[in-house]
Amino acid sequence: MYLHDSQPAREALIRGQVRNDRLQLLFRQSFFSVFGSALAAIMLSWICWERLEHSLILWWLGLLGASTTLRLIMLTTYFRMPETARTPERWEPVYWITLVLSAGIWGGGALALMQAGDLLIQTLVLLFAVGMTVSAVSCYSAYRSMTLVSIALVLLPCSLWLLFQPQTAQQGMAAASLIFATFVVSATRKLCRAMERAFRLSREMEHAHGIADHAAQTDELTGVKNRRAFFHRAERAYDTCKRSRLPLCALMLDIDHFKRINDCHGHQAGDDVLRQIGRVICQSVREGDVCGRLGGEEFALVLANTTLEAAHAIAEKLRQAIADITCQHDEGVTASLGVAALSDTDQDVHALLGLADKALFRAKASGRNQTAVA
Repeated sequence: MYLHDSQPAREALIRGQVRNDRLQLLFRQSFFSVFGSALAAIMLSWICWERLEHSLILWWLGLLGASTTLRLIMLTTYFRMPETARTPERWEPVYWITLVLSAGIWGGGALALMQAGDLLIQTLVLLFAVGMTVSAVSCYSAYRSMTLVSIALVLLPCSLWLLFQPQTAQQGMAAASLIFATFVVSATRKLCRAMERAFRLSREMEHAHGIADHAAQTDELTGVKNRRAFFHRAERAYDTCKRSRLPLCALMLDIDHFKRINDCHGHQAGDDVLRQIGRVICQSVREGDVCGRLGGEEFALVLANTTLEAAHAIAEKLRQAIADITCQHDEGVTASLGVAALSDTDQDVHALLGLADKALFRAKASGRNQTAVA
C-alpha cells in the first residue's frame, strides 16, 4: 500500500487525514464550549436580573437554550455515528449552522442587554462577551474562520454600539475590546498554522512509519511477506484457529525447474518469474490469509477458517493461474503444491507447514505441476 502510492496520492491522503483530525478535535472540544456558553448566559442574567426587564432576559435565555439543545443533539449524533460517517464534508456545514445560530443569539442578546442605559450593565455584558471570545479561541483553535466569525458575532455588536455612545467611558471600553480582538485575530493565525503543522507532521510520521514497517515485512521482489513476517502472522492465525476450533490449512508452493530457468535464461528471467508468481499469489489470497516467500522459489500460505477441500480448490486454482503466466523466456512456468490441514496432534504452525511440505515433496516426486494433499 505505502510503497506503491504516488506522491500526489499520498499528499491528498494526508490532507484528508489532517482535515479529519481537525474535525475530531473540534467536536471533542465543543462540549465544554456549549455548556460554558449556556452557563455564562445564566450567570450574566442572574447578575443583571434586578436591573433589567425580566421578559428580555427570559426571551434571550429561551432562544439560547434552544440553540444549545440543537448543538448538543448535533454533538451526540456525531459521536454515536461510526467513524466512517464522521466526514468533514458532512459535518462541517452542520457545525457552521449551529455556530452562527448560537453566536448570533449570544451577540444579539448581549447587545439588547446593553441598550438598557446602565453603565454597570454595559461593563458586565462587555466583560462576558470578551470571555466568550477567549472561549471561542480555545474551542475553535483548529478552525480560524470559525474563531473569527464567533468573535464577530459575539463581541463586535456590543463594541461597535459602545463606540458610538456619547460617554468617554463607553468609547474607552469599546476601543479596549476592539484592540483586544485585534490581538486575538493575530494570535489565531499563528495558533491555527501551528496546529495544522502539528497534525500534518503527525500524519507524515505515521506514513513514514507505515512505509518502513511495510518494507521490513515485505519481500521486495515478490510483494508477499518475507520469511520472518510470514511466520509471525502465521503463528497468530494458528493460535486463533486452534483456540476457536476453526479449520486451518497450510499450503506449500515450489516453482518447478526454477534452477534451470536461472541457468538457461539468466537471473533476470528468474526474477521476472518470481515477481509474476508473487503477483498471482497476492491476487489469489483472501482477507485473513497469510502468504509469504520462505526463500528462493518456495512460497507458503496459511488459510484461516478453511477446510481441506476448500484449500485444495484454492491450490488448484493457484496452480492453474501460475501455468497461465506469460514469461520472457519460451518455456512455460509450473508449480507443485502441497496442502495440509490442522489436526489435534499438531503442536505449532511449523508442524503444520512440515506436513504440507511433505505433501509438496510427493507432488514433485509424482511428476510436478500438481497438488498433493497430506
